[in-house]
Amino acid sequence: MRTTLLSTAALAVAALALSPLAPAGAAVIDVTDPADLGHGVDLRAVRVEHKARNIVVTTTHANLRKTWRSGSSGSVFLDTDPADPRPEYVFASGYFDGTDYQLLSVDGFAAKKWGEPVEGSYRLRIDYDREQVRMRVARAALGSPDQVRVAVHVAGTRPDGSNAGTDWLGEPRSFTDWVAR
Repeated sequence: MRTTLLSTAALAVAALALSPLAPAGAAVIDVTDPADLGHGVDLRAVRVEHKARNIVVTTTHANLRKTWRSGSSGSVFLDTDPADPRPEYVFASGYFDGTDYQLLSVDGFAAKKWGEPVEGSYRLRIDYDREQVRMRVARAALGSPDQVRVAVHVAGTRPDGSNAGTDWLGEPRSFTDWVAR
């Protein structure tokens, strides 16, 4: 009996130590994407964390480059209203050194449906060593939603200026599952 209890406890500790843990107080979803774009902005994975104060979206890429010649850019569409199938916000940015970014209200995916900048706290950081782009948006800037889902679109250019194509997470204009707080 004692051996069984010790073995069970040891297994539970080992499982806890080996399993990835979500941050305390956050709901998390991880989604992978196949290698399907022959460019440094090729989207490989997306992590969405719905925390107490912020929504954090981290995208991982293959061969992300600092140079503006890459033309690397991305749009993370955020859907916060389950009653409306379209996104309400977009976090748009270049993914090269010295780029700018902005959070905008939207009424769909098309750029002509993009509206005014959103007031509130948001930030973008690019880690070229880890090939990751991390966007943090205060929940208050999005109306403090109970749940959120994202659609991710990236694109780039070749050194000659021609289009390298685009890559969506999954199918074009498709969202992840909902991530509740």
